[in-house]
Amino acid sequence: MGSERMEMRKRQMSAAQEIPGASPGQHTVGGRGSNACCFCWCCCCSCSCLTVRNQEDQRPRRASHELRTEELPTCEESPTPTLEEVSAWAQSFDKLMITPAGRNAFREFLRTEFSEDNMLFWLACEELKKEANKGIIEEKARIIYEDYISILSPKEVSVDSRVREVIDRNMVQPSPHTFDDAQLQIYTLMHRDSYPRFMNSALYKDLLRSLSEKSVEA
Repeated sequence: MGSERMEMRKRQMSAAQEIPGASPGQHTVGGRGSNACCFCWCCCCSCSCLTVRNQEDQRPRRASHELRTEELPTCEESPTPTLEEVSAWAQSFDKLMITPAGRNAFREFLRTEFSEDNMLFWLACEELKKEANKGIIEEKARIIYEDYISILSPKEVSVDSRVREVIDRNMVQPSPHTFDDAQLQIYTLMHRDSYPRFMNSALYKDLLRSLSEKSVEA
């Protein structure tokens, strides 16, 4: 995995040098410049140029670190679902996703398929939509980009080139709706691909059976 990332970074740096008017220490996403020395948003390289950043450059990085400490919990707080609620999940994907208990159960299933990042991205987009502070919006948007859109991220979600172009344009001036197209695409992917398997999974059937037995006992 490490060698693959290094090779990918070398290709990206080579591509950056081929862009007319771009220097090795510049990168643009949607026309927005960066002081990063790599052709990526994450500023994750360890070369010496990072040590000469001024205080204005350091402030956003500190803010990003603070925001990253506010990781999404393992599961959302929610009451134990009722038999009626769990049965309703089988009626439509929307009914599953509209409740925290439904999202928690589905997220647990996605974790078994190593596709939990789709749900994490969707939840991060939902959190972004709640923000009103411009500075926090910009920081959260950049973090979402680095974590789920960047091709260098191990958590990259699958969105098509058209959607990526839209995101790159939106990142010039991030808003709460910067990732709307990508969020919809991932929602549709989970609906069509993962949801049918969840409904046939032991996880869902065991939960439904457990609640049914409790209902009978009551």
